Amino acid sequence: MNPVAIIGGGITGLTAAFRLSERGIPVTLYEAGNRVGGPMQTINENGYLSEFGPNTILETSPKITALINDLGLDQRRLDSNPAMDKNFIVRNGKMRRLPTSPIRFAASSLFSITAKLRLCCEPFIRTKPKTEDESLAGFVLRRLGREFLDYAIDPFVTGVYAGNPENLSVRYGFPKLKALEDQYNSIILGAILGARERKKRAEVEKTRAKKLSFDDGLQVLPDTLRAKLGNAVMLRSLVTRLRQTAGGWTVTFTENGREEERHHSVVILTAPAHKIARIQIGADEPVDFSLLKEIVHPPVARIVLGFRREDVADPLDGFGFLVPKVERMNILGTTFSSSIFPNRAPSGHVLLTTFIGGCRQPELATLPAEKLFDLTLRDLQRVLGVHGKPTYRHHWLFPLAIPQYNIGHKIFADFMNATETRLPGLYFAGNYRDGISAGNCIVSGHDVADRIIRFLATSNVPLSHAISP
Repeated sequence: MNPVAIIGGGITGLTAAFRLSERGIPVTLYEAGNRVGGPMQTINENGYLSEFGPNTILETSPKITALINDLGLDQRRLDSNPAMDKNFIVRNGKMRRLPTSPIRFAASSLFSITAKLRLCCEPFIRTKPKTEDESLAGFVLRRLGREFLDYAIDPFVTGVYAGNPENLSVRYGFPKLKALEDQYNSIILGAILGARERKKRAEVEKTRAKKLSFDDGLQVLPDTLRAKLGNAVMLRSLVTRLRQTAGGWTVTFTENGREEERHHSVVILTAPAHKIARIQIGADEPVDFSLLKEIVHPPVARIVLGFRREDVADPLDGFGFLVPKVERMNILGTTFSSSIFPNRAPSGHVLLTTFIGGCRQPELATLPAEKLFDLTLRDLQRVLGVHGKPTYRHHWLFPLAIPQYNIGHKIFADFMNATETRLPGLYFAGNYRDGISAGNCIVSGHDVADRIIRFLATSNVPLSHAISP
């Protein structure tokens, strides 16, 4: 059989390629850049180990655990320091711990007595129709009130999406949250009563999931996957056209300035949505991928700073802090990178990773690096008591960062579903469809591989003996 074509060498594409090759299905992975892993990249400089993209993977699914074990990485994984499993929210310029239990919530200074009493009314709030596409802000205001929106949901959305709760769709951006209301008429009762169902699915709540990395950073994962896939990975290979044929698909790509074609049984599109939008497609049913360029991707700048331990007043005894919009600061939040895992900073030093921009203040993300260093230091001085000059500095700009599942995302979801139905053997997978976290992307790659295995097992394509219906 012709190989399965996987367009995009991020963690979704790599996971799908690995799972298919395990089953004896040949694959070819096309990556336009000179490395795999997408934003999952680790930088090791001057004794500081920092992440280009995500800092951790949340182990919310057994599929994530299985991938790590099947790659032989169980001995190299690092679980985050349990003593640092605390998250903070800035209120009135000071960090307040985000409560994670009823007792801590009752004693918390993060929320007022009025907000705490308002929470007791949540199980009695009328639900919205299941088909209505409501914003996350509207959903939270209706069920929990303004203070929870400002000091819990808004900073959480900033930390996950770098997004705006007024724009994000609760149905598509937070489907599990909406499902609690739909099924239990209450998110509080749903969180309690739904625990048994999550256990049956072997899923773990994000608030309780283990945060993991590897001894040499998250890049260990894509590097190991590439080594397992060998010559199936083609770097510097930009796919420009797809053409449906009687036996599958023809992929046209440029490699080292030359245009080439290869034939494939199936195509998986895992590249970023704005890059997929540029691919031309020829098929019996007219399809235009350009719709996908309308998915919003705000710019985000990542500022990494190292300091001498004595130059930071705060004990940094947690995962990090997030900044609500109402606090009117320049930064979105900061991760205490050297507190979470060992060997992220030289002895006697600490490493802080800060985010600026996103949907809240996109204009800040594109400022010159020196200006961003100054803005970051100003806010870190206020919140953490930082003084003295940084011993390490690094700046990255993501011009098109995290895809936003905004109100109206249904048009994109419907387009992808309809295209897969009309064009058998063409699949979409990745952060623009199945969730934006690294864990979501691993699960997406695993699941699309399963779908293809079922498709090939029931099609007329000659199969490896390893495939069975």
